[in-house]
Amino acid sequence: MLRTNAVRMLEQAGIAVQVHEYPVDENDLSGVHVAEVLGIDPERLFKTLLLKGGSGGHFVCCIPTPGKIDLKKAARAAGEKRAEMLPMKELFTVTGYIRGGCSPVGMKKTFPTLLDESSVLYDSILVSAGVRGAMMELSPAHLAAYLNAPQVELMSGEE
Repeated sequence: MLRTNAVRMLEQAGIAVQVHEYPVDENDLSGVHVAEVLGIDPERLFKTLLLKGGSGGHFVCCIPTPGKIDLKKAARAAGEKRAEMLPMKELFTVTGYIRGGCSPVGMKKTFPTLLDESSVLYDSILVSAGVRGAMMELSPAHLAAYLNAPQVELMSGEE
């Protein structure tokens, strides 16, 4: 089993993690594509988004991969007046992760994290293991507890 820093951190905390490896398609890094390759419901695969709040601080949102983030809901849940997506060119500098391999666990710094409320519908969800080509499956309750992440409404109604 592939053991990334994110996987090791969760295991050290006593959280059971199952790693799913898949072939990377550089032309399609979308979570929906990854879910298809892994044969799982795309709603169970959560993408990790980094946002910048109006105060200048960063925070993380994890939402189902087919979903669209509602910036107003995310900002409100994070205690910010407004929020915007972090420009892709800043992702590695801020998190230590690259697009398609950004995990909510093990970023360079610990950022406030929010988990979409739909995660409670599943016994397990998948998030990036911290590298392209690997997802880690775990209980959403365990992930939320580890990240101190409230489970809140983060998505817009339009899909």
